Amino acid sequence: MHLAINSLTALGVVVATAATDAVYVMFSSAIARQKRVPAATWSSLWYLLSSFAVISYTQDWIYVVFAAAGSWIGAYASVTFIRRPNAASSAPKELS
Repeated sequence: MHLAINSLTALGVVVATAATDAVYVMFSSAIARQKRVPAATWSSLWYLLSSFAVISYTQDWIYVVFAAAGSWIGAYASVTFIRRPNAASSAPKELS
């Protein structure tokens, strides 16, 4: 069995799925904050970006691996970007 991986397509799938997951996290954040326009905007971008990845990896199953890698990268990066300090670390310290 010979796998012919087009490196440009593989990179495109990684980037598209990373961006898709990052946009999905932003979409979810907008939903949680009940922001309609941002949620709708992120949702439309989510579908636009995911279409490239789906079209790419349905042509050849091996690109699913690159989609999974991009998905992990996108979710990790976007959660890192939107992380807020937790309540315990941002609460004022009591003076003793």
